[in-house]
Amino acid sequence: MERNNFRNNKKGQVTIFIIIAIVLVAGIVIFLWARGNFSIVSVPASIQPAYTSFIACLEDKTSLGINLLEQRGGYIELPEFEPGNSFMPFSSQLNFFGTSIPYWYYVSGNNIQKTQIPSKTNMQQSLASYISETIRECNYDDYYSQGFEIVQDEPFATVTINNNEVLVNLNMNMEFNYGNDTVTVKSHKTTVKSKLGSLYDSAKKVYDKEQKELFLENYAVDNLRMQAPVDGTEITCSPKIWSAEEVFAKLKTAIESNTLALHTQSPKTTTEKYYYIDADISDSARFINSQDWASSYEVNPSEESMLIANPVGNQQGLGILGFCYISYHFVYNAKYPVLVQVYNGDEIFQFPMAVVIQGNKPRTAGDTIGESAESDLCSYKNTVQTISTYNTNLDSVPALISYKCLGQTCLIGNSTGTLTANFPQCSNGFIIAKAEGYQETEYIHSTISEGSASVIINKLYEMNVNLKLSGQNYNSQAIIYFTSKDNSRTVSYPQEKTVKLTEGDYNISVYIYRNSSINFPQTTRQECTDVAMSGIGGLFGLTEKKCFDITIPSQIITSSLAGGGNKNYYFFETDLSNFENIEINADSFSVPTTLEELQNNYLNFDTKELEVNLR
Repeated sequence: MERNNFRNNKKGQVTIFIIIAIVLVAGIVIFLWARGNFSIVSVPASIQPAYTSFIACLEDKTSLGINLLEQRGGYIELPEFEPGNSFMPFSSQLNFFGTSIPYWYYVSGNNIQKTQIPSKTNMQQSLASYISETIRECNYDDYYSQGFEIVQDEPFATVTINNNEVLVNLNMNMEFNYGNDTVTVKSHKTTVKSKLGSLYDSAKKVYDKEQKELFLENYAVDNLRMQAPVDGTEITCSPKIWSAEEVFAKLKTAIESNTLALHTQSPKTTTEKYYYIDADISDSARFINSQDWASSYEVNPSEESMLIANPVGNQQGLGILGFCYISYHFVYNAKYPVLVQVYNGDEIFQFPMAVVIQGNKPRTAGDTIGESAESDLCSYKNTVQTISTYNTNLDSVPALISYKCLGQTCLIGNSTGTLTANFPQCSNGFIIAKAEGYQETEYIHSTISEGSASVIINKLYEMNVNLKLSGQNYNSQAIIYFTSKDNSRTVSYPQEKTVKLTEGDYNISVYIYRNSSINFPQTTRQECTDVAMSGIGGLFGLTEKKCFDITIPSQIITSSLAGGGNKNYYFFETDLSNFENIEINADSFSVPTTLEELQNNYLNFDTKELEVNLR
């Protein structure tokens, strides 16, 4: 019995020794593996300054990469650049004081909404690649001069972006030799204090709020209605005239200043409350727009650069109205960039977005503007065409060439006088040629098969306009219309005294307005009409007479037609090139004091012929 116990004890001791041996071997293996992979080594004191310099360089490279990410909307390597064009001002990047920042949202030259928002994972990978590519550029010249030898292998970095710090883990064998000391460090870690993660999260919240609520577009509509004529009705017998350039300049100034006023701080006043953006962010945000950035402003209807609302009620046959009025409705399209800067202390993360107003209204969130039309035609340019552009003397003229078909316009390219390029296939489309100093010209041309076309474009001649009234120089209010099939122009005199004309047949009309004081008291008149009889009689088509009182408000007409006329005149190109002045003499009418006299002036206008001379 005792012998058996001895044998069992001996077997148990052997088992324990085996287990201990396995644990020791495993421990040694784990230690050696950990040492090889994590480089838990002690850097000799003589080498420590050089290694400390390397860690400082790693922190600097990380900080530079963070700075690039924050400046460029989350990018270090910029995505492929997509230029804008004459139809859509946005490229895929905003130039902000020499820094190219990819738009997080923009509208491409093909009129398609696009987004390019980096994820936090994208930023981590981008920063890690930047560190791996630049870390071996660290300068060790001071240590080389002291006798150091430093050998660097291929680096591989990983990055974690947190709210208040960026963690970097760099695997790269670095061998340091100095005197009798040698050490190899394989893994390097550092932490850089930065709010990159928090700022990015706040930026994303601002972006998501804009895409959901379109608050930037809503502020733009407010600016539009406060600063520009949009719609309205006024009692007057003379036209109202606005310069589109002046309207756009005023609108741009308002958009710039009001965009800068937007903020995310808790409001304290009524004004601050209006400009407050509740984005639910832990950081602060500001919004920037500049009049110098690429933008696009359009308005319809317009006559060249003028917005004109003509009166109703003073024309022949409208005397029944008893008063004059103008009613106008202008439709605007506006596209401009806004740069969003999210900041905390001195640290700033920025990204741009495009603001789009169409038909006086914000774009529809999430919709693709014009995608169904533009992408179908303009994306398939597969027929070679050669387009030559000439003036009337058959001299070659450089021009911007576009092609229009089925209501869609595709930019083709710039011509040096002749352009060979791919066009979309279309039957009976229009080549559009634009050149500085020339009238925009459309030329019908089919692109079903390879071919060529020659387009003649007419030169625009700027002429001075001198207006006379009954033979005397006139410098008060007048509207001059030059109307032709291809080139109609409007001159608001005397603010404008030039007009750009091409050869052609024009109808010239001059409306001269003078101060008047036609006072109409409030009047009420009765109008009667037959309406369906109430009750069962209405079922059988019986009618009865109903009368209504119509009240015409009192009004004072302060500007009335008091001169003018019209004339058909053909301008030859030789005349336009040889003369600089168009002298127009119109007849004067008496200043009306009653509505009847005003209407008589309009009847008289039709019989008066202008005298036109070139000088």
